[in-house]
Amino acid sequence: MYNSAVTIISLFFVLLGVAFGYFAQSYLLAAAFVLIGVILGLTLRTAAEWERAVVLRLGRFAGVRGPGLYFLIPAFESVYAVVDTRRQSTRISAEDTLTADAVSVTMDSIMFWRVQDVKRAATELADYRGMIAQIAQTSLREVISATTLNDILANREEMDERLQALIRRKSDGWGIGDIAVEIRDVKIPPELNNAMSRNAQAEKEKQARVTLASAEVAIAQQIADAATIYANHPVALQIRQMGLIYDMNKDRGVTILVPTDMANALGASVALNVNNPSPKPTASVPPV
Repeated sequence: MYNSAVTIISLFFVLLGVAFGYFAQSYLLAAAFVLIGVILGLTLRTAAEWERAVVLRLGRFAGVRGPGLYFLIPAFESVYAVVDTRRQSTRISAEDTLTADAVSVTMDSIMFWRVQDVKRAATELADYRGMIAQIAQTSLREVISATTLNDILANREEMDERLQALIRRKSDGWGIGDIAVEIRDVKIPPELNNAMSRNAQAEKEKQARVTLASAEVAIAQQIADAATIYANHPVALQIRQMGLIYDMNKDRGVTILVPTDMANALGASVALNVNNPSPKPTASVPPV
């Protein structure tokens, strides 16, 4: 393919020949330089680092040229195609395809690939880009038809591997490799989507109720254990009751009268002190 470098080189020799003919009056040398410039313009080609030129000689394959500068034989050789050897991506999709459990889905995927054998891709395939895209699309439909909806939604990585292996098997011998497939999106009918949403919501509510019931059982068990302890220790129950009453009214500034046997105990203590009075001190008067 032509580029600015080839054009500049050709023009340089042509202008050099013109200069020799005009200033040096050397027409033979000028004609030689002009001829060289024309030949270089017809034969010299360049290819980028990622490009490969498929050259035909009188209609037959003559080789793959590039990258960089390469030459062609004028009138005998021609560039049939320039193949891009970089890694490329192709979007593939399957619309309204039935799964194994008869659910219509639309799937969007992307395929990465690269030309490894330039000769096969250019000379044995009429359109290697279109053909690999069509193979990928038909393979995607086959994989969807053999997979249930639950497996598609839950095992995308496994489906990627199956689709990748199927595309590689069908395109074997095409000169295309490094094939990788990733599923981008899966769309299901709106009514099925709503039904699945309701099902998921019901499942969440079920789990919430089970968790609440488990908490109630644990609380009831602790209350039963506490009742057993209070039954065996009445004083502990009274202390607990007094603590609860205090906690409920500590911020209200109220006075609460609680019946208790403390007065009887204090009465017994006072009676004991009355029956055993302590001796009073006596004062002595000194004699006059």
